Amino acid sequence: MTDTTQLYLEDSELRSFEATVEAVSGDRVVLDRTAFYPEGGGQPADHGWLYGPEGRDWRVTDVQKGAEIFHHVEGEPPEAGTTLTAELDWDRRHAHMRYHTAQHLLSAVLLEEFDAETTGNQLYEDRARLDCAYPRFEDDDLDRIEERVNEYVERSIPVDWYTLDREEAEEQLDPERTRLELLPDSITEVRLVEITGVDRTACAGTHVSNTEEVGEFVVTGRETRGSEEERVRFELR
Repeated sequence: MTDTTQLYLEDSELRSFEATVEAVSGDRVVLDRTAFYPEGGGQPADHGWLYGPEGRDWRVTDVQKGAEIFHHVEGEPPEAGTTLTAELDWDRRHAHMRYHTAQHLLSAVLLEEFDAETTGNQLYEDRARLDCAYPRFEDDDLDRIEERVNEYVERSIPVDWYTLDREEAEEQLDPERTRLELLPDSITEVRLVEITGVDRTACAGTHVSNTEEVGEFVVTGRETRGSEEERVRFELR
């Protein structure tokens, strides 16, 4: 099994990198290092390109993480041992970064204003949704949510990410915001994303470095998902 270095955990802004093919299985390529984010945590996989010798190139159409991080490519894949230059589809990645940070802001506002815990989310390039534990939001509630999130956006708040020892994280984090007990016991370090003075939670996703990059936050709808659960839909402008 290849222990692929996950460059995206350290640098969300990295757009291209050098890597070596470690293994190939069908259309799936394993690299020794990658900045491609694999689908997970409600954030879609990155797409992009791999460039090899003699002008060869491959489109990366999906990235999944199991026992390995698999990069799905179009066409006959490169051979193991091939040195490549990789490039992300930056427009797609940056959209996911903006929406992921917006989702963290929304989760923080819902907890602050309504004591509503986030139960799920799904991000896309042009929209997102979030599920939370709450009976029903009225129109005035949605207006308030939109206003509060945009207040945080306009304050240009720094966004940072770092790792903590699991025991230290369990002592410091709000259990209503971060369900660390759901993580496997084998995980001894936790990556945190912190929006200064607003939110701090465990997250392996990619984010913008300042809330100003999120842009205008617009609530586009809500729906009841069942007893005591609401879904909020939003877009960024």
